[in-house]
Amino acid sequence: MTETEALIALNQLPKTGPVRIRRLIEAFGSATKALKQAPAQLQGVSGIGPETAKIIADWESQTDPATEIREAKEREIQILTRESENYPSALLNSYDAPAILYLWGELLEKDAHAIGIVGSRKLTHYGREMARKFSYQLASAGMTVISGLARGIDTAAHEGALAAKGRTIGVLGSGLCQLYPPENLPLAEKIAYGHGAIISEFSLHKQPDKRTFPQRNRIVAYWSKALLVVECPSRSGSLITANLATDAGKTIYAIPGPIDRPNSAGCHELIRQGATLVTDGTQILDDFGQLDFKAESPAPKVIRIDLSEDEQKIVTILETRECSVDDLVQETGLPPHQISVSLMRLELNAIVLTLPGQRYRLR
Repeated sequence: MTETEALIALNQLPKTGPVRIRRLIEAFGSATKALKQAPAQLQGVSGIGPETAKIIADWESQTDPATEIREAKEREIQILTRESENYPSALLNSYDAPAILYLWGELLEKDAHAIGIVGSRKLTHYGREMARKFSYQLASAGMTVISGLARGIDTAAHEGALAAKGRTIGVLGSGLCQLYPPENLPLAEKIAYGHGAIISEFSLHKQPDKRTFPQRNRIVAYWSKALLVVECPSRSGSLITANLATDAGKTIYAIPGPIDRPNSAGCHELIRQGATLVTDGTQILDDFGQLDFKAESPAPKVIRIDLSEDEQKIVTILETRECSVDDLVQETGLPPHQISVSLMRLELNAIVLTLPGQRYRLR
């Protein structure tokens, strides 16, 4: 048995998380040797009680690492250990670094320059637009956006990075063959095939549960250079992620919202506790030294894009007046869905502003 196979076996067992796996390796010299120990010897390791020792000693009846490796290879999924060259360096220093990471896609050196973006699953229109806007701006400037591929803010953050043709990483609270939520499979495929990676520390067919999501959150917190909380209520998994990031010495950013909206209460709480209030992605980029500033003005340079033919038509019309989507459909002859896609890209790039009543004008 190889060391990787032994680590996969330990990782698949119940009650043997990354901390216990690390202690077993420290006690016996390797995961392979740990699997050869009798229950009595295993109980001599801190945190290994009789029940856990029995589970580890009986590992062959519960796991099949060879099959796991074969299936991962068939699905073009890499299995990383802490010794792998492309194992994320930001995770290595944590006491509970994952023993195994399953990687779908590709990690680049630049992914070390990452920012976590998290928030509520039950997002508002405001939260969705803020997540897309900030993610677009940060990804356009070269930062990798990390989030949890969950419904809500996570999904919007990944979408914003993809719209910017930037890098994004989704960290799952389930196995890669049990991707959750299932409706995000097309989004995961877009990320994995050329725009980043989908990551999980869980075995391929692990179903999500209440424990797997907090475990996932710590990877987002530890990997990120800083964490942006877009929108969340006062009781939210995003606040757990923010606390983990704070304990790890990371800067926390929070976007304010209407003071009477429960969905923004968590962000306001973070701001009261010392998180940095931000209203534009350029403020974060300034902290990271990503932008140049004109000597005569404190305002950061605006990120620009080359407009498509459709976008140019819309901009030309909005130069003269405010318009609704229906107005733009009538003026340009473009279908509504194409107008909506173009407006989103223009808004994310700070060229177009959405007004009440779903009307639009140039910034």
